[in-house]
Amino acid sequence: MAEAVGTRLADPDVEARLARLDEALESLEPLPGAATEAVRLLTEIYGEALARVLDQADEELAERLADDELLGHLLVLHDIHPEPPERRAARAVERLRPAVRERGGDVEWAGVEGEIGRVRLKTGGGCGSGCGGGGSDVTDAVREAVLAVAPELTAVEPLPSTPAPAFVPLTTLTHRGAR
Repeated sequence: MAEAVGTRLADPDVEARLARLDEALESLEPLPGAATEAVRLLTEIYGEALARVLDQADEELAERLADDELLGHLLVLHDIHPEPPERRAARAVERLRPAVRERGGDVEWAGVEGEIGRVRLKTGGGCGSGCGGGGSDVTDAVREAVLAVAPELTAVEPLPSTPAPAFVPLTTLTHRGAR
């Protein structure tokens, strides 16, 4: 693993450190007192520093900061992300759309009801969610992506699929009694 002394970390190095941090934080959970308090205070101070950076940023810079995967997660963690959860969730679904379409399906953001995100899913091949497990896989991927960027939501659920309305020729409606 490449160490960064006075240099920037590559994304794989950031991910490795985040994994190590998760392990270290889990080991602190059973410890009472000073260690967990130090981590909590440090997190609050870093959150305040990040909020001050965001306060100084113009709209374009704030957008770029929020679009960065790592910074975006930190902004969410500290409850200072400039975009509302619904907009972040909709963007996450749009980013998944090409991969879902590659599998022959489609996904569309449908909005929020209470604290639940709603999506419209169409699975590939016209065979419903039973073909190759695609429906379940897609639902899980969408849920994971949305909750990663909008943890304020408690769940992400597909809207029930409704069949397209049947075609009724206009003449059957207008000439009903003409027989």
